[in-house]
Amino acid sequence: MITFTDRVAVVTGAGGGLGRSYALELAHRGARVVVNDLGGATDGTGGGSSMADAVVAEINSAGGEAIANYDSVATVEGGDALIDAAVAAFGGVDIVINNAGILRDKSFTNLAVEDRDSVIDVHLKGAFNVTQPAFRVMKEAGYGRILFTASAAGLFGNFGQANYSAAKMALVGLSNTLAIEGARSGITSNVISPIARTRLTEDLLGPLAERLDPTHVTPLACYLVSEACEVTHEIFSVGGGNYARAFVGLAPGWNAGANDVSVEDIGDHLETIRHTEGFTVPLGVADEVALIAQRFEQGVSA
Repeated sequence: MITFTDRVAVVTGAGGGLGRSYALELAHRGARVVVNDLGGATDGTGGGSSMADAVVAEINSAGGEAIANYDSVATVEGGDALIDAAVAAFGGVDIVINNAGILRDKSFTNLAVEDRDSVIDVHLKGAFNVTQPAFRVMKEAGYGRILFTASAAGLFGNFGQANYSAAKMALVGLSNTLAIEGARSGITSNVISPIARTRLTEDLLGPLAERLDPTHVTPLACYLVSEACEVTHEIFSVGGGNYARAFVGLAPGWNAGANDVSVEDIGDHLETIRHTEGFTVPLGVADEVALIAQRFEQGVSA
């Protein structure tokens, strides 16, 4: 049985939906949980303590251990305060699940600067603000589990969500780099792209919403932040009982070798360049550079 005894978990946006489900499961399995939630509306406005307090009360009444935190992850000060609260209450931070999010959907031509920045501040900067101080604590301890929440909108795009999509895909790059930097310190970093019924999505999913309960996502999220899981540097799609790896792959492409290449040459070889058969999944910049060097040694392809 996978347990989290003596582990300290910080879950942002844990006052409802996915975050609440994560917090409850982690606590049920022995983790001491910091339930962070600003308590605002889905667009990030407002705030309150009732949502986080309700989840903490639920955990504590079931015999678990949790504290509430209402700091905004959108500021450096809020992120620092959240991690300081975890360390002060429980002595450290072993797990961070970056789950907090807001939506301000607009078509790209109508997207106001304020709506762009607000979404990026919570999703992307918020993940930086929380994870950086936690990462320092984890490095000191020689152990850590980090999970970021991306989205199909980030991986594949979605109309009216340029701000949200940009922030979500950026989290993949952040996670990949932390997986590399954290490897020597026993820190893993992964990404999930969940499809689930939450306050943010219930009006967007239509009839499918009833089949996309947040609890379907929770087992994967909790496994990825467990000591049993040594997987790192990966992305997972999850929703409605379906669990799958997603990835950024590199196709073999066309190698022109040392020959001069014209714009017309690119057009002539575009189908070869675009062909995906035989792809690889680089684990960093070094992997891609090594593949290019290998192609140089192999010479010009047909």
